[in-house]
Amino acid sequence: MATSAEQMASLNLSRFSQATELKSRIWFTIGALIVFRLLSHVPLPGIDPKALETLFSTTKGGVLDFFNMFSGGSLQRMSLIALGVMPYITASIVVQLGTSLSPTLAALKKEGESGRKKLNQYTRFGTVALTIVQGYFIAVGLESWGANQGLSAVVEPGLLFRVACVTALLGGTMFLMWLGEQITSRGIGNGISLIIMAGIVSTLPKTLAQVFEGGRTGTMQPLAVLGIGVAVLAVIAFICFMERAQRRVLIQYPKRQTARGMMQADKSFLPLKINTAGVIPPIFASSLLLMPLTIVQFAGQQAAQDSKMGDFVLTMTNLLQHGSPLYMTLYALGIIFFCFFYTAVVFNPEETADNLKRYGGFIPGIRPGKNTENYLDYVLTRITVIGAGYLTLVCLVPEFMFSSLGFVAIGGTSLLIVVNVTMDTVTQIQSHLLAHQYGDLIKKAKLKGGTRR
Repeated sequence: MATSAEQMASLNLSRFSQATELKSRIWFTIGALIVFRLLSHVPLPGIDPKALETLFSTTKGGVLDFFNMFSGGSLQRMSLIALGVMPYITASIVVQLGTSLSPTLAALKKEGESGRKKLNQYTRFGTVALTIVQGYFIAVGLESWGANQGLSAVVEPGLLFRVACVTALLGGTMFLMWLGEQITSRGIGNGISLIIMAGIVSTLPKTLAQVFEGGRTGTMQPLAVLGIGVAVLAVIAFICFMERAQRRVLIQYPKRQTARGMMQADKSFLPLKINTAGVIPPIFASSLLLMPLTIVQFAGQQAAQDSKMGDFVLTMTNLLQHGSPLYMTLYALGIIFFCFFYTAVVFNPEETADNLKRYGGFIPGIRPGKNTENYLDYVLTRITVIGAGYLTLVCLVPEFMFSSLGFVAIGGTSLLIVVNVTMDTVTQIQSHLLAHQYGDLIKKAKLKGGTRR
């Protein structure tokens, strides 16, 4: 058994070494992610790093920590890509919601490639608008942040700093958006998801060091450290199991005559994933929550000068603090909504039923056409309820448990994103290897055919 396993491993390595296109795609992806990490260390113009670090430590455990995790520490350093890809994700949410509500956008979606390009253009315009709004509030907030403590994160506040800050943040966000699109087209995996995953993974070593240091110094019980490790492994195993789970619907095709004159009925299965939406719902829900919370957090620094406005902002910040009951409730509702919404966008029961009817396929016991559409919609709704419950459970329970211990980077949302994106990337690598293998077989078959002639 060990020998056969070693042979399979060596065979896979030999296939990988021969797949030159796959290797170039992987190297391109790695290079793009390295550029992303380098940019996270380039500060905004006019920022005092030492004062910023002191001020950021006062908000430890708040919503900024959660946003900082998604940006890979860029927000804490106030780098050019401090906003990350969140404005782009929020703009894409608005555009996708618009395709369901606006007949004009819905018509564009049905136009194919040309319509998709126009929708992508609208998403880019929305990204620019959201980045400018968020960038302005961040600039204003930075100017007044720390005034009560006698500190200032900005060297020279004023109009020039605000313009420079907004311009730099806009350039950084648009560059990240372009970089994600390049990874998707020329690399491996989904570029935006990989950028988010890279930001999360970059904070994991520091978090793990804190856990082990706590166990070494005695600030954490050894059983607590062991419990965190077991809980993380259990969550990862549960995510892998649920992401592979699917409901297979039997599809029957009418009997057809074969070459030997025999009548044979074909059958296949329509796989419906339990979690059809993947990692999109938590990302979308986080984006919609983090955008207004970030604005409130930084705008609150300016509003603190007005007692009434400052009290209102402080109350809203406390109510929507990461880990608070209201935040968790809104987060859960957002995950459930986007789970059903994105599933409806990805899978169309009416179109699937029409395709089955066109090719003669049917579900045993279900009449083709409208009845098949209703049945598929019924099955999809039931399994989406399970998928939404699974996503909510994975994102909220570990999130609450780990964040209460001060470990934001190993919450349920971050684990879900890392595991899901890794699985999707590995699946794409396997698909490229399989395509390369079939390409070699076709070439060999053509050479043999040419030799015989």
